[in-house]
Amino acid sequence: MTGFSETEERQALRAAVSDLGRRYGGDWFLKRARAGEKSTELWDEAGKLGYLGVNVPEEYGGGGGNIGDLAAVAEELSAQGCGLLLMVVSPAICATIISRFGTDAQKQEWLPRFADGSLRMAFAITEPDAGSNSHKITTTARRDGDDWVLNGRKVFISGVDEAAAVLVVGRTEDARTGKLKPALFIVPTDTPGLEYQPIEMDIVSPDKQFMLFLDDVRLPADALVGSQDAALLQLFAGLNPERIMAASFAIGMGRYALDKAVDYVKSRQVWSTPIGAHQGVAHPLAEAKIQLELAKVMTQKAAALYDAGDDMGAGEAANMAKYAAAEASIKAVDTAVQVHGGNGLTAEYGLGALVSAARVNRIAPVSREMILNFVAQNTLGLPKSY
Repeated sequence: MTGFSETEERQALRAAVSDLGRRYGGDWFLKRARAGEKSTELWDEAGKLGYLGVNVPEEYGGGGGNIGDLAAVAEELSAQGCGLLLMVVSPAICATIISRFGTDAQKQEWLPRFADGSLRMAFAITEPDAGSNSHKITTTARRDGDDWVLNGRKVFISGVDEAAAVLVVGRTEDARTGKLKPALFIVPTDTPGLEYQPIEMDIVSPDKQFMLFLDDVRLPADALVGSQDAALLQLFAGLNPERIMAASFAIGMGRYALDKAVDYVKSRQVWSTPIGAHQGVAHPLAEAKIQLELAKVMTQKAAALYDAGDDMGAGEAANMAKYAAAEASIKAVDTAVQVHGGNGLTAEYGLGALVSAARVNRIAPVSREMILNFVAQNTLGLPKSY
């Protein structure tokens, strides 16, 4: 991205991904979700076309692009009503961390499969008793000879049933101080002692949420990603892309809802003119468009900072982008439902399912309140409130 203009390559990528998403579309996606089925065909085709691996280095079969490219893919699929939630996790968090900090052997084993989409890797940080406080994570890893042994629980872990492995955030004991510090481990989902169970959610989505149980999960020494002493840096190197991707996912969702609303109000007539001619209908849609565009600019700024290697600047911008995108998506979906009237909550128009889905954007992967805490403390320099 140069200034406020995306490169021709990025624009071409957007157009190609949009065409792919349009071939599947929101109706297909919702039918799959309501039937309890997966969006596997779309994921596989996107992977074969190289869209899921645009940020993986070329030497491992990827596109050699950056997080801005991957965010564009996520946004365009979401804008066609078939957003792939695991893009926020697998190629964004997991592939980024392994690409930046993994050993040569880890890169050789995992990155080519990220590149072609044949691998899905889940990410497990949230715990039942820790919530947003990652300092209270109780999943621990202890040494046993050359092996690691993990014990703990995780909650709201997306896509474990589709994943070949989970990147688990645990804690290890510092031999010098006795204090626990974060560490990242790749845990194949067929490892003995790893179990998971679904969480019932009132959200229409092919992507499920899970509780994860680690009971004396034994791992080889090379399951540890990067340095045991640098895990916090590694962790945030993955969380900034997560926020950028979550923002892109939300913006795409808002675009999808807004496009449906605009099409509807152009053709729906109650009196002698389309209802879109009335300012009471047109102005809320215009406001939703403005909010989406503002959120998109901040998301692109966050991606540009991250791709330039400015992790601190990217952290601030990524949090702001995720906040803005969540609010914009909720506004767009709510407005789209409203201008449809009763039709907005019928299965035929497919907007009702977006109400709860958009609301998630305000909660996950980081809540609005925690973003406000971050900005208050780190941008405004206010005293820590917790």
